[in-house]
Order: sequence, then structure tokens, then C-alpha cells
Amino acid sequence: MARFLAVAAFGLLCSAQRPFSTSELIRDPGVYGPPLELVHLYYDSFPTGIAVSASGRLFSNYPGALDKNDTYAPGNGRYTIAELVSNTTESPYPSAAINSPPGGAINYTTYPPSGAGYSDYFIGSQSIVIDALDRAWVLDTGNFPLSSRRCLSCLLIDDIRKGTNPERYFSVGDLRRTKVGGDHAHQQSNSATHLSKVAFPDSYLNDVRFDLRKNVTASGKGVAYITDSSVEGRNGIIIVDLGTGESWRHLDGHPSVRPEQQYLSFQWGIPLYANNAGKPFGYNSFGADGISLSADGESLFWKAVGSRYLFSIPTARLRDNSATSEVMAQGAITNHGQTGQSDGFEVDTNGYIYHGNMEQNAIGFFNPANGTDQIYVRDPLINWVDTFSTGTDGYLYFTVNQLDFGPGFYSNAGPVSLDMLMMGTIRETGPTH
Repeated sequence: MARFLAVAAFGLLCSAQRPFSTSELIRDPGVYGPPLELVHLYYDSFPTGIAVSASGRLFSNYPGALDKNDTYAPGNGRYTIAELVSNTTESPYPSAAINSPPGGAINYTTYPPSGAGYSDYFIGSQSIVIDALDRAWVLDTGNFPLSSRRCLSCLLIDDIRKGTNPERYFSVGDLRRTKVGGDHAHQQSNSATHLSKVAFPDSYLNDVRFDLRKNVTASGKGVAYITDSSVEGRNGIIIVDLGTGESWRHLDGHPSVRPEQQYLSFQWGIPLYANNAGKPFGYNSFGADGISLSADGESLFWKAVGSRYLFSIPTARLRDNSATSEVMAQGAITNHGQTGQSDGFEVDTNGYIYHGNMEQNAIGFFNPANGTDQIYVRDPLINWVDTFSTGTDGYLYFTVNQLDFGPGFYSNAGPVSLDMLMMGTIRETGPTH
């Protein structure tokens, strides 16, 4: 018995001597994956897009619809499209002139004020995308702010390799091609489609992807796929035949392109309710936003910002505009499950679909080959990842613009920093574009 008591006493003594500390407890490391590199620091401007050319030139856009500080007015020097010329400076692209509509980007003669509506100037560019031919396309919503109820929906091409001024300028509502030489612009009516059929007064055309394969359209010029993420109106996907100018919508109001009811996300533990000026706060109501083609162009992936679910559809179903095409399209949607809250998407030639996962301070990727979604990189610097671009240098570039801490959301996070980030991380899959 005495020996047993001695052993018990020794056990109690050892237990008492254990340090009372959290140092040995499991904890979130906060970081994961390859290291991040700061590529560009924006100051007092709100970027969404990032596009990387084949030669490594970097371009961004600044939509006034999301931040009125980025809206051009005479004398303020603002621009909506820029080339990043150093790690802290930008230059209006392709020129200051096209970023400077006469009298400013806002038409104050309407109530509420609306986009100025010039078809040969940038008003409020939501996206800049570089296609497989190394041409820069700009999607200009013509909106300011989100509720201004003017949708211009413009596309512009610039052949970066040739170093030319904009070659062609498309407006979805009145399709035109513009050749700009020196100070003179020649506009030629190519074909027309009525704006009201594809983009409505309360539309907000958000992101665009291009399939330039010659066999996807009779014209051989390819197609564009555009998301309508409007917080006010119908959400859907717009398809444009780049050869004929014909355009149509699919999945109008379908649950896959709509935000979830009472959707609430969190950043750093803070609930992000929608901040509706002059009204009680509500829920995130952004619809279909991020969009990406599969590596082979046979599928289109998208998500609503107000949802954690990833969807896809065969692109053949979207290109079909026959009498039963909408029925066929809705029946062909695949739900790939939850992948976190995301904004922009990007694909590489391995087929991985990269996306933000802001609640995890992370970037994830979906692998269509096995249907799984995984974290690629995680870091406390990451919050709202808006847009991605893959470079031929093997890097994945992305913007972190703090939209979740901006005036559109009601939170206790305090004022948003004036510094926005564009970062890069090496992809293990190697140089692809």
C-alpha cells in the first residue's frame, strides 16, 4: 500500500509541474502554400481587374460604380483604365484622352445622376481581360454609381503586341467598330442589336471571357460570355457572337446566377451585412460575377458573390439560341458544391479554376478532373480577392481591394485602408496562360 501511495503522489507531482500555457496547444498557423510577393501597391484608388499580357505588361481598371473617387471629372486626373508602370505608379491606358470624357463621366442633368453615355470614351470600366491573341478587352458598364440606371456595356480591343491604339470598340447595344489613329476616330457600323434585349437599365455587366475557337460560331470570330451581377435587376449570362454582333441572354433569374436568400459572410469574424444608404442594413445581393472558361473551352464556370456554390454549364448550351435553348440550358447546369465566397476566377492550362475564398483569407482552386476544391495559398494579407490573371512567367496575379470593408458593407472593421494590393504567387503547375 505504501508503494502505491508513493507512485500516486509522484504522478500528482508530475501533473502539477506541467506548465499552464497555451504554447503547446494546436492553433491556426494563418499561412499555407507558396509565398506571396507584393507586385503593385495602389494608393487612394480602387482596382478590380488585373490583366497580364504575354510579355508581362500589367493593366488594371478602376470602376467608379464601386468607388466614386475613381470617377473622372475635369481637372481631377482620374482614369478608369491604367497600365502599371512601376510597383507604385500607373499611367492612363491607352491614353489620358479616352479616359477623360468631356464634362466628366457623370451626367448631372438626370436624376439620379447617370453615366455620361459617350460611346467613344471610357466611363466606368469594370473589367480588363487579355485574350489568347494578346488583345486587351475592356468591359465598360457606363454606370455611376450602381443605381444610376444607365448601362452602356462596351467592349474595346487593343492589340498589345503591335502597340496600337484601340482597334475596335464594341457597344453591346449598338455594335460598332472604331479605328483610332492619332486624334481622329473612324466609326463603322458593323451590325446592331438592341440594348434592351440583353442589358437592361438596372444591369451591371461585370466580367467577361472569350472563346476564340473558329469552330464555335459560323462567323469564325468566337464568342464572349458576360455576367450580369446586378444588385437591382435580373441576373444572367450574356453571349455575344463577336463576328456578327448578335447577342442573347441565358439563365435569366435562375437560382444558380442569383444570390442566396439572407446570405451572410464573415471577414476576420466580422459579419458583412449590406449597407443600404438611408435604409436598414440587409444582405449581400450580388448575383453572378466571377466567370471562367474551362481550359478546353467546353464548360463555363461561375458563382454569385452572394453564394458559396460553384456552377458550370456546357458552353454549347449557352451558344444555342434556338426556341428550346433556355430549357436545355437550365437542364444542363452542374452544381459543384461549396467553394467559399469568391469574386473573380481564372483558369490555367492544367484546368484548375482559381478563385478567392475570403472567409479563409485564401485562394482556392477547383479541379474539374476529380471534383474537389482545395486551398492553394492562405495569408492574413488576403481578404477580398477581386480578379486573377495568369502570366506566362508561371505566376498567378490577383488584386486584394478590401471591398468587404468598403461603404457597401456594414461592419465594425473601421475605415478601409487607402492602400490596395496586387500580389503574385508562383504556381506549381508552371508557366501557362
